[in-house]
Amino acid sequence: MLETVTGTNGIVTAPHRAAAEAGCAVLRDGGNAVEATVAVAATLAAVYPHMTGIGGDGFWLVREPDGIVHSVHGCGGAAARADLSYYAGHTEIPSRGPLAANTVAGTVSAWEAVLDAPYCTMPFARLLRDAIGHAENGVLVSAGGARVAAEKGGELRKQPGAYATVFEPDNGPLQQGDVLRQPALAATFRQLAHEGPDSFYRGALADAIAADLAALGSPVTAEDLAAHRAIHPDPLTVGIKGAQLYNTAPPTQGFASLLILALYDRVAAAEADGFDHVHRLVEATKQAFLLRDEHVGDPEYTRFGFQDFLDDASALDALAARINTQTALPWPQPSHPGDTCWFGAADRQGRVVSAIQSTYHEFGSGLVLPEAGITWQNRGASFKLAADGWNALRPGRKPFHTLNPALAAFDDGRVMAYGTMGGEGQPQTQATLFTRHVQYGVDLQTAITTPRWLLGRTWGEQSTSLKLEDGFEKGIYDALATAGHDVERVGPLTDLMGHAGAVVYCADGTFSGATDPRSDGEVVAW
Repeated sequence: MLETVTGTNGIVTAPHRAAAEAGCAVLRDGGNAVEATVAVAATLAAVYPHMTGIGGDGFWLVREPDGIVHSVHGCGGAAARADLSYYAGHTEIPSRGPLAANTVAGTVSAWEAVLDAPYCTMPFARLLRDAIGHAENGVLVSAGGARVAAEKGGELRKQPGAYATVFEPDNGPLQQGDVLRQPALAATFRQLAHEGPDSFYRGALADAIAADLAALGSPVTAEDLAAHRAIHPDPLTVGIKGAQLYNTAPPTQGFASLLILALYDRVAAAEADGFDHVHRLVEATKQAFLLRDEHVGDPEYTRFGFQDFLDDASALDALAARINTQTALPWPQPSHPGDTCWFGAADRQGRVVSAIQSTYHEFGSGLVLPEAGITWQNRGASFKLAADGWNALRPGRKPFHTLNPALAAFDDGRVMAYGTMGGEGQPQTQATLFTRHVQYGVDLQTAITTPRWLLGRTWGEQSTSLKLEDGFEKGIYDALATAGHDVERVGPLTDLMGHAGAVVYCADGTFSGATDPRSDGEVVAW
């Protein structure tokens, strides 16, 4: 049984134990929470490649010891060639293959941007040390990784590139306990360590990446890579009783995550995990998702004032008043898929980091670059092939992102970074663990371990049902169904509910953290 981990010098949590250990080793060597999470991010690319990698996007929230919160968006736009004519004959963008690999990968640019601070002095090569070692020497395949490889192998091995060479070296998916080696990725990490993160976008490494992409049929070119930069938009924020909440701005769904908690704060139940708690959070989720689906996307294509709305107490009150505390709002809305890695860290200076990165679907587009060893994302497969409208494809446009890292600063001095992977489930799991731990005093690890629910889809097939794990009081399932929810029981703890985690920095300088038993994760404290 997992228990909340505590520490006095620093803490790291990640959905794979090797990544958490790599991050904490950076803290022990004198690094800070930002440097630790970059080490985590790089290591995850080597040990958790079905969920994340340097061919994807990443978003970061950092709370400095003085209380300032800032963000970095490493989000790539659509290639210059990726317009409607490029997809002539298609009604939608394929989810796998070269046509799905149509956006620049922004993850490494986020590392460069977040490390561009005077207190980040540890050599970049040191931060990549463990990633290089695991990619070169190999890592044991986890049960979760083996399961995904078996489930998705049929659609991935037929893609051009090195997928089968890397992930099916013996003519079949790697099994649990097999050793995964990625020598080409290790060589790319070594080049990054020597030349710096900018080399991913400009220079010899960028040219090699572009050549790989061109050979495989992707529209992303060297010019697209060279034009990319990470950005520093202001994070979104909203106050609730006892805390100030932060999340990332569009194109992420951070607005929805904040809105759920702001609405629930107005209709909160008396206790955790009863009908009132589940039903009211689900109904707050519906209201938040309706606004999200209308407005959230590339901020260049919307005039909606996201922060203005969060600052408007009367608007929040009016939206909360739409929540029927007894009856479910009918929910036929489509859902947004996506699989991800969230991770976080805190250091003894009081700096707290919440970060998330992804290649979108498991193994992204399925394109593994033969020379660079990079698995390229398919985030741009979410674009609509339409002349205009929400998330319509345009060269340079940034796609809607389910990714969103969360952070909370409490009136009592605590700072909490928290998040999860899981597409539609991310805002819901964030709200569940937050309300359990913060509003109802549930132990942090218990708040993550306890059975969860999900409206819509995350890891499985398309669905709009309200899915619940086993373990709630027996009458809750019937009560939710009677209220009008399309209840679906999904059995014991499952990947379907995402891989959550959290770290807390306390005013007395101590730390606590938790990880998800649904993942291969670990919390490492120093």
